[in-house]
Amino acid sequence: MTSNSNNTTYFGLTIPFLAHLGVVPEYAEGGKSRISLVIKPEFENSFQIAHGGVVMTLLDFAMGAAARSTVNQQLGAMTIDMNVSFLRPSIGKIVVEGSVLKFGKTIHYCEAVVLNEAGEITAKSSGTFMLRR
Repeated sequence: MTSNSNNTTYFGLTIPFLAHLGVVPEYAEGGKSRISLVIKPEFENSFQIAHGGVVMTLLDFAMGAAARSTVNQQLGAMTIDMNVSFLRPSIGKIVVEGSVLKFGKTIHYCEAVVLNEAGEITAKSSGTFMLRR
């Protein structure tokens, strides 16, 4: 197990896996979120592009952060379901933007996109999240 001295918090949460990857939290407010990550060689698959699991992790977190931001949720948001479409390779620095489409007391419907440095969508996702109370 690798130790990481990065004390980054992710909109009030400590998430060691995101810290290990080096995810940069930018904002989460009013049902929207934005994070970024530089794709390093150790995050790549055999085609030298971001591994799908890394991309899915970022999409999942961005949607959950957006969901939490609608009610200033101090605890986490749990993924109920998630659908991902990979549209083009993710390389270099990527930005992930999440947003809430519809929210209720505990269930939120969200979407997120991954953008490359040219501003092109490389992946998109939709998901349903339950806020942990």
